[in-house]
Amino acid sequence: MLFWETLGWMLWATVFIGYLFALFAIIADLFRDRGLNGWWKAVWVVFLIFLPFLTVLVYLIARGQGMAERSSTAARESAEATESYIREVAGKTATEEIEAAARLRDAGAISSEEFDRLKAKALA
Repeated sequence: MLFWETLGWMLWATVFIGYLFALFAIIADLFRDRGLNGWWKAVWVVFLIFLPFLTVLVYLIARGQGMAERSSTAARESAEATESYIREVAGKTATEEIEAAARLRDAGAISSEEFDRLKAKALA
């Protein structure tokens, strides 16, 4: 009897955790959707509170395709923003740093030893 009771609890725990994942995904999608009126968002949230399992099923059936598209768009925008930030923070490439140091050396602003040190730093 203990085995079947444990198995039943594990099944219900798995179903509940899956429901929580779906619930949070739906709530995130509701607030990500710019085309949906605020009142409709409120209606969906109210139904999620009072009829949770039925509302999750209806939402996934009715708006699942758009949900996937919005999620894909958000992931793409996030990746682009991350790449842009990395490029901005990373600074110049090694070639650009060496060229800038060579211009400074040619202009007489730095010595050959300083140029060699900057070149070694850029190549490291």
